[in-house]
Amino acid sequence: MSNYFEDVPLGMTVELGQTTFTREDILAFAGKWDPQPFHLDEEAAKKSLFGGLCASGWHTAAMWLRHNIDHRNRINSQITYRGGKLAKWGPSPGFEKIRWLKPVLVGDTIRYTQRVKEKIESKSRPTLGLVVADNEGHNQNGELVFAVVSKIFVERRNPGPPVKKD
Repeated sequence: MSNYFEDVPLGMTVELGQTTFTREDILAFAGKWDPQPFHLDEEAAKKSLFGGLCASGWHTAAMWLRHNIDHRNRINSQITYRGGKLAKWGPSPGFEKIRWLKPVLVGDTIRYTQRVKEKIESKSRPTLGLVVADNEGHNQNGELVFAVVSKIFVERRNPGPPVKKD
């Protein structure tokens, strides 16, 4: 098992984990990071377009990121346990197409997945490759509620030749 750029399978889909959004968690996150009435006040939320107290989109995204990091740490632990060498992951040049498609209401359980959709060899950084992945969160009914395209630089085991500059 390895986690170098060359070893990341194109099309690989992984289960990152799941989170059940409780009333207390929604209120705590919103109170600190996104104090909108529909995240903090149940009566106001009922009258909103969401129809009930709902998690901040940033809360939904933060839980995806938490599960993504936890997944990578599990893989790293397995590689280390087997005596393997860890590739460096990061930095990320950013995210694209972040979407919140349905509200996440109290009691919803969101299951997060990630699918590697593209691998790009870096011309300017021959020791790195760019892994691009579709990330999704589905609720307990199978409905897509969250999606984002992530990108991260990953160390290459066999760096390409430096790009010639004209």
